[in-house]
Amino acid sequence: MKNYWHSVILEKDYCNGCTHCLDRCPTQAIRIIEGKAQIIAERCIDCGECLRVCPYHAKGALVSSLDVLKNYKYKVALPAISLYGQFPEEYEMNRVYNALLELGFDEVYDTAHVADILSVYENRVLDKENVNRPLISTYCPVITRLIQVKYPALIDNIIKLEAPMEIAARHVRKRLIAEGFKDEEVGIIYISPCPAKVTSIKDPIGIEKSAISEAVSTEEIYYKVMKIIDKVEGTKQIQRATGKGIGWARVGGQSYAMGIDDYIAVDGIEEVIKVLESMELGKLSSLAFFEGYACINGCVGGPLNVENTFICKNRIRKLTKHYGMEKPIVIDIEMIPENMEWNTPILPTPIFKLDSDFKKALEKMAKIEEFTQMLPGINCGACGAPNCRVLAEDIVNGYAKIEDCLLLNKK
Repeated sequence: MKNYWHSVILEKDYCNGCTHCLDRCPTQAIRIIEGKAQIIAERCIDCGECLRVCPYHAKGALVSSLDVLKNYKYKVALPAISLYGQFPEEYEMNRVYNALLELGFDEVYDTAHVADILSVYENRVLDKENVNRPLISTYCPVITRLIQVKYPALIDNIIKLEAPMEIAARHVRKRLIAEGFKDEEVGIIYISPCPAKVTSIKDPIGIEKSAISEAVSTEEIYYKVMKIIDKVEGTKQIQRATGKGIGWARVGGQSYAMGIDDYIAVDGIEEVIKVLESMELGKLSSLAFFEGYACINGCVGGPLNVENTFICKNRIRKLTKHYGMEKPIVIDIEMIPENMEWNTPILPTPIFKLDSDFKKALEKMAKIEEFTQMLPGINCGACGAPNCRVLAEDIVNGYAKIEDCLLLNKK
């Protein structure tokens, strides 16, 4: 099994062994061992739920700082579309983008503009007769990894297209190299709202290597921009997106930009899991498109953002109207597979597989059932596992002992 690079990390010095993260992890990737949380790397999908719920800030995300700008000759800022909703309404996005130039970037590329273009290309894919339905969006990398580890039967339903940030980076890098820059001289820096996007850069799905160089958090950029924005004149026209592209920042925006009616847009990892389970059972085979997000309200709810997710969602709604839903889309990126699609297949990475030998797997399953019946079934988490069933699995796999159940010990 491939060992993924993970952005979500644990700061053990801050962890006091509470079970907030244990309860919320959608892939049961966390255990409490010797009073400290531990993340099982092969189960983690970098959804950021543990970051969101930890009251002691013991979980963090590996992101670069703006100091990385000194490593490159030509620096390009690639802002997440959700950045549109982070700043108070009196600051036009063009002014924010000009402030990024003041922070040391040589160029700012409006990622939402690529979302406009990708919406058109997605419609072309959706119109093909030989696609599996429903097609599943790849905009949220958490959902793609979730399908890999938990719902591998749905892999063929994933639309094999890159996210706007990656398409933009390919386009910009290709242009700058054609202008005479060496590949290593170009630093394309993504301003990320969540750890999953960082992971998708460092360890991408569907491509061998990302065209993006580094990722910094929206939080760091926000506070640096707010210090200087009142002195910045937004003279250079950088903002290019229409309201459709900007709308990608919130749940349902992608489907709306595509102009389709037969879709489901779901936010929140627990609700997404419910829909994927129905999809796996074949209950949604007539649906055209599924748009899922790990974060509430979509990318505006990312844990590396600053603004409240509902305030941000409201701003995005207003901005989609302000920048126009009927405004013509300028297509300046050639819509060919080389620019828009993945070039390597994605494979299942089943974390719940008991054994490669079918007979041994059946034996382990029987043992798990046996231990589950022995355990009290109250799912208290005192053993360090999220519930009794998972403890039974850990016992059978040799990661835990039946004595770890404190209630059984007490009896």
